[in-house]
Amino acid sequence: MTAKTMEELVSLCKRRGFIFQSSDIYGGVKGLYDYGPMGVELKNNLKLSWWKSMIYERDDIEGLDASILTSPEVLKHSGHEDTFSDPLVDCKSCKSRWRADQLEGKTCPNCKSKDLTDPRPFNLMFKTAIGPVDDGTSFAYLRPETAQNIFTNFKNVLDSTSNTLPFGIAQIGKAFRNEITPRNFIFRVREFEQMELEFFVQPGSDEKWYKYWIEERHKWWISQGIDKDNLELFEVDKSELSHYSKSTTDIMYNFPHGKEELEGIANRTDFDLGSHTKNQEEFNISSKVINNKKSTTKLAVHNLDEKKWVIPFVIEPSAGVERGVLALLNEAYFEDVKNSRIVLALKPHLSPIKAAVIPLKKNNEQIVTKAKEIKNTLQRLGLGRVALENSGNIGKSYRRHDEIGTPICITVDFETLDDGTVTVRDRDTMEQQRLNAQELNNYYSKYFNH
Repeated sequence: MTAKTMEELVSLCKRRGFIFQSSDIYGGVKGLYDYGPMGVELKNNLKLSWWKSMIYERDDIEGLDASILTSPEVLKHSGHEDTFSDPLVDCKSCKSRWRADQLEGKTCPNCKSKDLTDPRPFNLMFKTAIGPVDDGTSFAYLRPETAQNIFTNFKNVLDSTSNTLPFGIAQIGKAFRNEITPRNFIFRVREFEQMELEFFVQPGSDEKWYKYWIEERHKWWISQGIDKDNLELFEVDKSELSHYSKSTTDIMYNFPHGKEELEGIANRTDFDLGSHTKNQEEFNISSKVINNKKSTTKLAVHNLDEKKWVIPFVIEPSAGVERGVLALLNEAYFEDVKNSRIVLALKPHLSPIKAAVIPLKKNNEQIVTKAKEIKNTLQRLGLGRVALENSGNIGKSYRRHDEIGTPICITVDFETLDDGTVTVRDRDTMEQQRLNAQELNNYYSKYFNH
């Protein structure tokens, strides 16, 4: 079951400390959000799951963490300075601004006027000064995507590791886009994170790897708890492709506001390394690239079979972290009417809190001390955050942790002091069992490692 409306998710996120409007006490800033105590854990768990699947569980992908500030030369040769824009229109009546391609019936959503300006390109990149004087000559961009610094580091990674084609470079990091109209909560924002892989392959093998990564990424989202019936593979029409793309398939998800892109998988051909390499004329680059006289490095590999240097093709699976968080929250949201509770049925590895230890009596020193001892013991296992919930109301504690997605609650009571047993409650079934406190470590470890 999923949320019925976006409002349900927004309310849950604020009420339980997942996501807050940035600068909320000053009226907020549109398109910017802060992640609270539960949100930062969920977000980090999603990123860790992606990182494990890309880096730890494979032998052909390396990690990278590149700088956010990006040289104008990088984004000039990537095509961003010329093409990274959206069509902007102004409403002459109420002076609001909108993306032209999102207007229905060429009508202003604010005042319903049809008196709009003609669309004009609006560059989405944020510019910032570098150095002590802002004279307009020394500047950088806040990167609009994480991909470009992967391409500029291609030779560095290749030379410093033992990798040969095919291999990939993965990165999770911040990106910035000056969206005209941020919308739908955290779906489209101005500051966000990407989980991005650039997978480098021999020319001619790109179609095979393109299909491979579509299947892999589709399976991965299902493994995170997304119902396959809420996912759809959509092949982008040739007329809609980005300037660098030979083909792109979007993994679409049924968000509360409608079906939209969760992740895109693109065959970027040799455009990227071809754009950034020096001595472009030495290579048979298939893509149309900007003439580059500034690069100092050949971004090519030696093909031993053909005894020549070639520019690798690139397959790119790229997912927005925020969109992933929103999809997971929506997917896990369940209103259990029978038991008068809301449950966030997240996969255990994604849950912000893995276990809550609850003293039955918050003012009983012996019970509280024992609860703290159990909490600290479980925390040291390193499987995620364990919380001490010392509210004094067992029913409200259970409901709170159901709502934030905690898989198990452990209650310490007077019986614990007598025989060393505790009550373990399952979030999804609400079933309870008594376990000896000495057995908890094994139970807990098996629960999260099965």
